[in-house]
Amino acid sequence: MPIVAQSTETTDWVSRYADEVIEESERRAPGKPVVVASGLSPSGPIHLGNLREVMTPHLVADEIRRRGHEVRHLISWDDYDRYRKVPNGVVGVDGSWGEHIGRPLTAVPAPKGSPHPSWAEHFKAAMVEALGELGVEFDGISQTEQYTSGTYREQILHAMKHRGDIDAILGQYRTKKAPAKKQSQKPVDEAELEAAEGSGAAADDDGTGSAGYFPYKPYCGDCGKDLTTVTAYDDDTTELTYTCTACDFSETVRLSEFNRGKLVWKVDWPMRWAYEGVVFEPSGVDHSSPGSSFQVGGQIVGSIFGGKQPIGPMYAFVGISGMAKMSSSKGGVPTPGDALKIMEPQILRWLYARRRPNQSFKIAFDQEIQRLYDEWDKLEGKVADGSALPADVAAHSRAVGTATGELPKTPRPMPYRTLASVADITAGAEDQTLRILSELDPADPLSSLDEVRPRLDRAEAWINTQVPADQRTVVRKEADTELIKSLDDQGRASLRLLLDGLDSHWSLDGLTHLVYGVPKVQAGFSADATPKELPAEIKVAQRTFFALLYHLLVGRDTGPRLPTLLLAVGQERVRKLLGE
Repeated sequence: MPIVAQSTETTDWVSRYADEVIEESERRAPGKPVVVASGLSPSGPIHLGNLREVMTPHLVADEIRRRGHEVRHLISWDDYDRYRKVPNGVVGVDGSWGEHIGRPLTAVPAPKGSPHPSWAEHFKAAMVEALGELGVEFDGISQTEQYTSGTYREQILHAMKHRGDIDAILGQYRTKKAPAKKQSQKPVDEAELEAAEGSGAAADDDGTGSAGYFPYKPYCGDCGKDLTTVTAYDDDTTELTYTCTACDFSETVRLSEFNRGKLVWKVDWPMRWAYEGVVFEPSGVDHSSPGSSFQVGGQIVGSIFGGKQPIGPMYAFVGISGMAKMSSSKGGVPTPGDALKIMEPQILRWLYARRRPNQSFKIAFDQEIQRLYDEWDKLEGKVADGSALPADVAAHSRAVGTATGELPKTPRPMPYRTLASVADITAGAEDQTLRILSELDPADPLSSLDEVRPRLDRAEAWINTQVPADQRTVVRKEADTELIKSLDDQGRASLRLLLDGLDSHWSLDGLTHLVYGVPKVQAGFSADATPKELPAEIKVAQRTFFALLYHLLVGRDTGPRLPTLLLAVGQERVRKLLGE
């Protein structure tokens, strides 16, 4: 069912940016679709930091759609960028991809075993799949297609004609001290590195050579690499001569007919702003320093291309909590696809929606994911009963769906930590999983695991990929008779109280009441006594009792929540392991 096309609460950052973007778009291009943009380089795994480059304009674009306006969210795939280095852990250590350094990403073979035709398409496909699952609607633009089809020919010729003006703008920053290096939201082999100045053709510099400055860099007609230097250019005939330092190839071409090259980054980006009419585009904090691509582009877009710089925030760092052994961890860059294996799309959308772009946050791959899900479930309850704050309602609305409708969701969202514990104990056995989950609430038993999917699948994936083997739960096969024999009278009495209450308390709530109640009863209090009515010693007695149960059931001091563990083990086996 489509979400009502109207603005959500105006107290959240998305609505405020939507107000600004609509107003600015009407000022620049009245009556035309609003254009927001993102740029991604498929030079390697596109990670969760890069996702902020997409989610920020997506959320704003979606709010604009909810208000009934037409909007385009462009994603420029910078797949015509040079292949700069072989990412760690992606293709092994044989060095076979090193020979392609300097070629366009679309001219480099895909990693071994990939079904895709090129390096760029391999990493682009993974991101496209994740964006589809997240409900992100966009228009993808391949810069390879744009450049090689001649789409930007007029802009290229115009930039070459005004190369002196561009050089003067860049010259304002060349003598200034380089800013301190900041942690980048983009992979280290793109954007600013592609604009690095003064390091020669091999570094894809700003276009300055012995023959002067040129804002265009050809890919070599022999080896296909960009290790080229323009040595001559004629404005009238558009004849361009270049040489390649990699293979000593040289040729003269007519730029008005030549499509095998691209503008250098600091000219390319503002050219696209003007060409596409981009009104809103965020950028990483690495673009905020003097002389950065965004600031220089702001000067070039107006004075050279007659356009305007987009409005948009600088977005802050996205960190990772945990991350054990997923495949991309070898390269150190967990991707949206990695996150979506262990959390539902709504949760991942929520993480980006609830924080302003300039606020950093972490995405949990460790035990924190359980707390995150608890927080989400609590928010769902508050939204349902009308007690949530307006900003939280807005973030929730943006998380659960878009202007076109709600995202698929788990019909019966049981607690993530419970599902993870059950998946851990049963090792994914569906019959046992259904048995245990059905016993959580005997009054409303689960009829099918489909009721708790996809959340169950995410929890199981988290257990299997992010919890180290030595932290997994392995139930004892036989009772620890030595430990049971060594118990004092109080220890044996505590087990007896638990065993006697199993039949009448065999549900999640019932067992919770029972295991917390045993130490209370032993101390002479009611099992229903609240913490305020109990002395502090009771908490110590509870911890001692819990540790005993964990040792008898799983041979460790800790484990999954005891009520869930007891249900998972099953009453007959619990009685055996507790010495009955």
